[in-house]
Amino acid sequence: MNLHDLHPVPGSKRKPKRLGQGIGSGTGKTAGKGHKGQKSRSGGGVRPGFEGGQMPLMRRIPKRGFNNARFAVNYQIVNIESLCRVFAPDQEVTIMELLSSRLVHNAMLPVKILARGEMDKPLIVKANAFSESAKSKIEAAGGKAEVV
Repeated sequence: MNLHDLHPVPGSKRKPKRLGQGIGSGTGKTAGKGHKGQKSRSGGGVRPGFEGGQMPLMRRIPKRGFNNARFAVNYQIVNIESLCRVFAPDQEVTIMELLSSRLVHNAMLPVKILARGEMDKPLIVKANAFSESAKSKIEAAGGKAEVV
């Protein structure tokens, strides 16, 4: 297959509706815009959020207080049951290993290990954060939990 062989699937490309092309076209004269009024004019209509002069919703709602959303750290979550399922005993588990085993999807975002499931293998786990119970389960199984 070459570039000159490529073409769209039959029926997938439609010509745009041609407005204002005479009486017989069905969309002639006013071109589907009706008679007179703001919306029939060129460039007519109102800006987004305009409510006809009524105080707009965005100005009616109070905007006080602090929101942590901009400053919050969003961790990629990995449970210890997933670590036991994927990794061999005494293996060192880093963020790059988690990425290659598809337990996390982005090497740039921080990783937090949570305690769901049982730990039956000693693993050396290196992550950005651990829950207290995950850390205790990893150490109880004979492994190590290291904060990177």
